[in-house]
Amino acid sequence: MALRQIRLFDNEILRKKSKVVEIVDKKIRQILNDMADTMYNTENAGGLAALQIGILKRLVVIDMGQGLIKLVNPKIIKKEGQQKVVEGCLSIPNIYGKLIRPAKVTVQALNENGEEFILTGTGELAKCFCHEVDHLDGILFTDFVIEKLS
Repeated sequence: MALRQIRLFDNEILRKKSKVVEIVDKKIRQILNDMADTMYNTENAGGLAALQIGILKRLVVIDMGQGLIKLVNPKIIKKEGQQKVVEGCLSIPNIYGKLIRPAKVTVQALNENGEEFILTGTGELAKCFCHEVDHLDGILFTDFVIEKLS
């Protein structure tokens, strides 16, 4: 188990665009495993993007209660509907806000073996897909807040 330090809101890396992973190899799998360990050892974590641990690669891990999802080069290929959600972020502790996200989101990505797959999520999973993919483009949930809660 390797826990990584989560970068906070004042770290400029959070506003950078992550680079595409060209080859999914042992090193990428280790980063994904470290990200999962870090996420699981952080209170109230549902997802983590690689840049949040200081790595500018398009990598995401998510677990919204249905098991671990590892995404390499995820991209949103379809959005449907709307939902009003409450969001927070590990990189912006103790700040929450209401915003509008799609109700249903389909992502295309590679798994940890470099195989392409497509996954659709609704509700909380759809929100998490959007939140984490936004991170990869240097976008924070606070950019979309319609009502600040704390």
